[in-house]
Amino acid sequence: MKYFVEGNTGKWEVVMGLEVHAQIKSKSKLFSEASTNWGGEPNSQVELVDSGMPGALPVINEHCVDQAIKTGISLNAKINEKSIFDRKNYFYPDLPQGYQISQFEFPIVGSGHLNIETEDGEKKIGITRIHLEQDAGKSIHDQDDKFSLIDLNRSGCALMEIVSEPDLRSPEEVGQYVKKLRAILRCIGSCDGNMERGNLRADVNVSVRKIGEELGTRCEIKNVNSIKFIQQAINFESKRQVELLENGKKVEQQTRLFDPTKGETRSMRGKEESHDYRYFPDPDLPPLIVSEEKIKKMQNELPELPDKKKKRFIDQYNLKNYDAEILVEDQFVASFFEDLVSNRDSKIVVSWLTVELFSYLKKKDIQLEESNIKSKKIGDLIDLVIDGSISNRQAKEIFEEYLGSDLSALDFINTKGIKQVSDQTEIECLINSVLQKNKEMVEDYKKGKEKLFGFFVGQVMKESKGKGNPQLINKILKEKLNG
Repeated sequence: MKYFVEGNTGKWEVVMGLEVHAQIKSKSKLFSEASTNWGGEPNSQVELVDSGMPGALPVINEHCVDQAIKTGISLNAKINEKSIFDRKNYFYPDLPQGYQISQFEFPIVGSGHLNIETEDGEKKIGITRIHLEQDAGKSIHDQDDKFSLIDLNRSGCALMEIVSEPDLRSPEEVGQYVKKLRAILRCIGSCDGNMERGNLRADVNVSVRKIGEELGTRCEIKNVNSIKFIQQAINFESKRQVELLENGKKVEQQTRLFDPTKGETRSMRGKEESHDYRYFPDPDLPPLIVSEEKIKKMQNELPELPDKKKKRFIDQYNLKNYDAEILVEDQFVASFFEDLVSNRDSKIVVSWLTVELFSYLKKKDIQLEESNIKSKKIGDLIDLVIDGSISNRQAKEIFEEYLGSDLSALDFINTKGIKQVSDQTEIECLINSVLQKNKEMVEDYKKGKEKLFGFFVGQVMKESKGKGNPQLINKILKEKLNG
């Protein structure tokens, strides 16, 4: 479906490109051995290079280089055998060196593409380049009335800046692009894709034009950290630009921020051009040379990528497109599912995984990989539901407590005293007792008062002290009343 902004002078086309900053999943930073662990005390994970101390020399982290290469291969991109690190000069309080080590003219990864699914079919989105760079620190403005504070724990963390072509034409396409890119990064293990922690964030370039005209002046919305916010920012910014142009004003090339509480963008500063940063090759770092053998080796080591895995899941496990897409967004989740689905109904497994388990993880604010939850733990509980030992409702009620215990599923429900009565002979005895006590109502039922069925079910459940298997009770009760 085409997306346009409807103005007073007709329809305007929105043109977008993204610069996605993906923090590389690495134990240490791009140019130092400082830890990248989340949540450390401010300035506790900083080495001399990260703090910009004079004389401290950067040393490239080979693991981070490898992750960038893997990412490029996964995005059908050209891996450049020679790339150059540059100094990008600008002055922020949280940039202690006074420059950022980045790449400009000669990045490690050249042009590529990824395909997204749209209502109009598959669409190819071009990738301009991927370059390696170090992250800046973090300025904190809300902890002191008089001063801003600086935390350099993030300074020097390895980033991949993944730059797209201006091929995106709607907020929905942008959402699909980010989801697809995140799924690929998670699959190959180069980035955990956690947008809430800022490990994946996007600069969104937005411009508008009348259909068929040249590209308009773009504005860049910086550091948006959720797909929802990205889409909201695009909606607001595109309408803002249309309103300016239709009132005879110009769109100024700006860097803007998105305020999620107000749902609007606001000006941050004039948008710099590349020459404003005075790029020049970093004299402390030699050219980065990547051998053809290394590239081939990494090609051969790539795991099954999301598109291929999604198709296999649909075919092999008879999954819906939507469910398969959710599962392949994270390699660990996909593997967890395959462990869990072995000898079990795929629909039941998907439901428990995407509803109950995902809700639990969201509440705890952790990823599945971080949770230490084993597939067997979940599988054993599902098996008790399938064999009628407990009801689906009971399993959901105890789910969170069960995950926090060291007991097996069977021991847990026995301890709780909630094991269902699923023995057919026992259920028949309970039903016979209820029917015997309510002979007149049985006759009324047989004369057409079928609403009494619920009464009989309730009485049998009462007799079983709430432990009777509802499905079995319903089945046997119907047979006896209609026999």
